[in-house]
Amino acid sequence: QVQLVESGGGLVQPGGSLGLSCAASGNIISVYAMGWFRQAPGKEREFVAAISWRDSSTRYADSVKGRFTISRDNAKNTVHLQMNSLKPEDTAVYYCNVDIAIEVAGRSSYWGQGTQVTVSS
Repeated sequence: QVQLVESGGGLVQPGGSLGLSCAASGNIISVYAMGWFRQAPGKEREFVAAISWRDSSTRYADSVKGRFTISRDNAKNTVHLQMNSLKPEDTAVYYCNVDIAIEVAGRSSYWGQGTQVTVSS
């Protein structure tokens, strides 16, 4: 069993900042990577950012490069997404995604429940 608890999100004006966090818990043996996706109304879910647990390397969608920063807390199996200079087009439900190995089930990908981010004046 894996539990993913997302926090953060909310309503912010254009140009503002928000932070998201996702904490993974359960019978975790190894964490390989954690990241974020988002889905706007009427659109497909898209990749936002990810971070490797092995070497902390990061990847970002072109649309968020230079504005969003992903970071991790190894001890707490937590990933953070700091979002700056937010734009209305960043409005979406943001989903945490983790690539981990757990007891019995082995390695797999898991999704959080999603948290709403709304950028509007």
